Amino acid sequence: MAVRLAWVLMSAPVLLLDGASMWFRSYFGVPTSITGPDGRPINAVRGFLDSVATLITQHRPARLVVCLDLDWRPQFRVDLIPSYKAHRVTEEPSPVGADQGDIEEIPDDLSPQVDMILEVLGAFGIATAGAEGFEADDVLGTLADTERNDPVVVVSGDRDLLQLVADEPEVRVLYIGQGLKKATLFGPAEVAERYGVPANRAGDAYAELALLRGDPSDGLPGVPGVGEKTASAMLIQYGSLERILTAAHDPKSAMPKAFRAKILAATDYIEAAKPVVRVARDAPVHLFTADDTLPLLAADPARVAELAEHYGLGSAIARLQKALDALPN
Repeated sequence: MAVRLAWVLMSAPVLLLDGASMWFRSYFGVPTSITGPDGRPINAVRGFLDSVATLITQHRPARLVVCLDLDWRPQFRVDLIPSYKAHRVTEEPSPVGADQGDIEEIPDDLSPQVDMILEVLGAFGIATAGAEGFEADDVLGTLADTERNDPVVVVSGDRDLLQLVADEPEVRVLYIGQGLKKATLFGPAEVAERYGVPANRAGDAYAELALLRGDPSDGLPGVPGVGEKTASAMLIQYGSLERILTAAHDPKSAMPKAFRAKILAATDYIEAAKPVVRVARDAPVHLFTADDTLPLLAADPARVAELAEHYGLGSAIARLQKALDALPN
């Protein structure tokens, strides 16, 4: 244990940021009265860049990737659970010539700010990544699952990502659902304690807990009549969803009759929901930069200066550069 602890302390982590989660929270957490020289809101950009600077200062990573939603509502998940994120689909028609897939309902003055954020990240040379046909969750899951050199810290306000926690290789989730100042760092032990799931497989068990109880924020109905406490108790008793299903189909098992009936009635839903709830670990991730090394200096200083002046982001960009300056060479 002492050897492993020393390795963790000496190894700079890889920071994997849930881009959409962070700029949505920045948009709603920073006043829209913050505008650029042309009067356009830049609150999400300011909040996002300040959050990245804070995370760099706190975690001192050598590598960092901002993960993107190239498909916020993948068809393979909708085919299995039609209600998946259906409540987030805008009723506005798609623009002429645009992809006719579902359009996510987001504030009108946030979309332009996402473009600004990506411009700034590109000028700095900070890595971004995405996967066609997959959500940012799947990009985060794939990058975390394939990392073999350094400990990983996933940053998100989405509790779904708690299923990624692991000790070997080391993956932690910094949950920012209540803001960065109240962020909570989760590993397997913390997930097991907070949500009452088996500690020896806390990440996978959390996904199974979410499947059983449902998740209104994602349009997942869950098993009717099964709440979080019941799901937790059954997972602790049986160890996994698969063992719950086995016991439910075994008339000789000691499973409570009422719970057995609910599980058997929801068998089709459970099977369909498994690949919907579970974050993909094998998405075709594409890195939009040469590598994920966190640059100490902007890749294109002239472009950064131009963006700072054009959008009125001088102070936020200065804070980001100050955080980079403090990293070891």
